[in-house]
Amino acid sequence: MPDPVAPAEQLLEHIDTDGRVLEVVTRARMRAERLRHRCTYVVVIDSSDRVVVHRRAEWKDVYPGWWDLAFGGVCDVGEDWVSAARRELAEEAGLTGVALWPLGSVSYDAADGSVLGEVYLARSDEPLTCPDGEVVELDTVPIAELDAWATGRDVCLDSRQLVLPLVTARAAASRATASPNTDGSPDE
Repeated sequence: MPDPVAPAEQLLEHIDTDGRVLEVVTRARMRAERLRHRCTYVVVIDSSDRVVVHRRAEWKDVYPGWWDLAFGGVCDVGEDWVSAARRELAEEAGLTGVALWPLGSVSYDAADGSVLGEVYLARSDEPLTCPDGEVVELDTVPIAELDAWATGRDVCLDSRQLVLPLVTARAAASRATASPNTDGSPDE
């Protein structure tokens, strides 16, 4: 388990609704004041069109022990979207070197948080290692069954609202139509 003080002191950007940086704050302040920040979501789908879902560690500051449909998290100060998505995917899933397909820009504003985000799709059959301890359980769910699977489970509210519709509506089509980002530049 990581040092419990370090994540609270992580610096990140408090942004407005258009993504302009207002100030740099600690993660603890962002959570306490529910400040809007940038966040990435990476949906991993295998060659059988199953979404890799995961259960979050109990020590997480948001949705502890809940299921999630995407790997990802808060962007570091000055970090571009694709770099943040790649970093989070490596940290949480141990997955590197995969192409990322953009699924969409999202915005979430609720009692549990305020986020401006980018959602990506990664296709992989590689075994996931979950090296940083943020993920404690993995499973796969066929895309066609994802809505039913999420019903009755504690699934991260932002992931349920933002990611689930994009995956069920566009994941199959994005394999044939989207261009992967392979050079690490931001997708816009």
